[in-house]
Amino acid sequence: MPRAMLEYTKTVLRKVSFDAKLFCKELKKAISRLLPHEIEELRVWLRQFTTDKPELKQSLMYLKA
Repeated sequence: MPRAMLEYTKTVLRKVSFDAKLFCKELKKAISRLLPHEIEELRVWLRQFTTDKPELKQSLMYLKA
């Protein structure tokens, strides 16, 4: 079941990626709900996902904290 939350988070982030502000808001929400190892997986996914989306690169700062 915990894996389902990570996949759900990725789905939500994909759907809101058109708006950087909303993307950051959803990312912060996800960080507060995911387990530490899931956050690490999300960090890896997010680096790959934002490769061609420079407007979303700022969201990586939320995972550094």
